[in-house]
Amino acid sequence: MSLFAKVIRPLAWPVFMAAFRVRVVGRENVPETGGAILAGNHVSYMDPVLLWEFAPRRVHFMAKSELFKGLIGWILQEAYAFPVVRGSADRTAITTATKLLEDGELVGVFPEGTRSQDGEAGEAHGGVSFIAMRAGAPVVPVAFIGTDRVLPRGQKFVRPARVTIKFGEPIDTASFTEGSRKERMDALTRTIMKRIGEELEAARRL
Repeated sequence: MSLFAKVIRPLAWPVFMAAFRVRVVGRENVPETGGAILAGNHVSYMDPVLLWEFAPRRVHFMAKSELFKGLIGWILQEAYAFPVVRGSADRTAITTATKLLEDGELVGVFPEGTRSQDGEAGEAHGGVSFIAMRAGAPVVPVAFIGTDRVLPRGQKFVRPARVTIKFGEPIDTASFTEGSRKERMDALTRTIMKRIGEELEAARRL
């Protein structure tokens, strides 16, 4: 663990709990060992920040390559992020994510690729399924409720609001065996988004 993470994570926990009254449900669904993808709905720039803080294990993230400059770039690297060129099949990012999973690490992914405008899980890109199947890693669906009120689209400053993070039971990628490779990937992608939607509904009922 980097010195940055060792210092920041313990300090940030009580601050986030006080400011956002974070309720975390289902952390036991994240495998204690081995690689896994944490796939969540994306409604705010706070989603990866809070997932990084409240996941039970270290989480690596893809972040758009243009952010890896200056102080922000240094912070991202210290926080286990790695660059991805958006709008392209970035083979370097895919290889990095696959290697991390094969090495037993967690990788946080937002399948929609951009923030939702209505808080619902939208249409997903197939990249998460490709990486999951390539690495043979399970996918844990994650629901975020309230982060869109903490840092809404177009706002620069956070606001106090109640946040819920719910981890669902892992999806076994090895169980998708029927059809061609593309058909298996499409089926997995649909299942991931369906499960994220179910976790969102369950989180709203808490």
